[in-house]
Amino acid sequence: MNAQRFGWEQLLAAQQWILENTLGLQAAEEDERPVNRTQDTMWAFNLTAARQFHAREGHLRVPRKHAERLEAEDKLSGRQGGADGPVVVKLGTWLDNVRKRAAKLPQQRRADLDQLGMRW
Repeated sequence: MNAQRFGWEQLLAAQQWILENTLGLQAAEEDERPVNRTQDTMWAFNLTAARQFHAREGHLRVPRKHAERLEAEDKLSGRQGGADGPVVVKLGTWLDNVRKRAAKLPQQRRADLDQLGMRW
């Protein structure tokens, strides 16, 4: 049903009427719409999580199943961590995937992780 609420403009008038009058659904408000994140934004979230983990633990040997919570004010999304809840980053999985794709990684991104003592 969220698909219909978020894609309300693409529905025919008859479809909108049926959803409103039979299920009580309405178009999603602007502040409800999901945020589209670019690869650069997602990299920044993951790197922030890696820096937070490194600052706390002193290393970047993250267990594969570890998820890092970013609760401080987040400059990447422009919102308070508690406003919509914390951002949870599956840090261990991300680092494993980055290691597997290290050959394709841009030099700056590799350097960012090298600063944290990344084991390749």
